[in-house]
Formats: sequence, structure tokens, C-alpha cells
Amino acid sequence: MRIKTDEDLPRSAKEFLLSRGHDCRSVLDQNLGGYKDRALWDIVQSEKRLLITSDKGFADIRSYPPGTHCGIVLLRPDDDGVGPIIDLLQKAADAVDLQELFGTVTVVSPRSIRVRR
Repeated sequence: MRIKTDEDLPRSAKEFLLSRGHDCRSVLDQNLGGYKDRALWDIVQSEKRLLITSDKGFADIRSYPPGTHCGIVLLRPDDDGVGPIIDLLQKAADAVDLQELFGTVTVVSPRSIRVRR
């Protein structure tokens, strides 16, 4: 799966996804940090990548309707830090094949995984 991790996620999120066999690039590795959401979005879509982020703005289905893009996974941990982010990635990877999230807006929290198609 082709994935882009947003600048608000730790480097270990990218490393976790790489260890699972995904083609993962981070916003920071590509010197895209600080880009406005729409400009970043256009780049992510041109690369045909699923975006994994904790930026709530990307979960607005009015702006990013499911089925019109390569997909968004919004991580919503209860606590700050690297551990809670990796825990949510682990939860999502264990519960669903990330390929199935292509074209969706998915919200992952400690309590649930909500997929909007």
C-alpha cells in the first residue's frame, strides 16, 4: 500500500508501516512540512497515497468526500506521545487490511475504528 504520513506523526509511525511492508513516505522526509492542507493534499493525491494523519481537518467529509480520493486515516489518541500513535496504527493494521481503506475516511480511536465509504 502506498502511504504518506503527515508531519504531525512521529518518524516511528513511518517505520512501523515500512516494517509491515508498505511503501511509506513522510511529509517531513520530502520537505513538505508547513505546507497548507490543500497544497499537501494535492501532492498526496498525485502520488496516489493513503494519508495517515492526526489533523482533524482532513476528516471533514464535506471537503474530502469518501470515494473521491485515495483515502485518509485519522488517528485520534486519548493521550499525547509516540506510544499512543503507534498503538492506534497497530490497532488499525490488526483490524483491517489497509488496502481496504483506499478511498475511505477512517477514524481510529482507542474505542473504535469508523470507516466511511
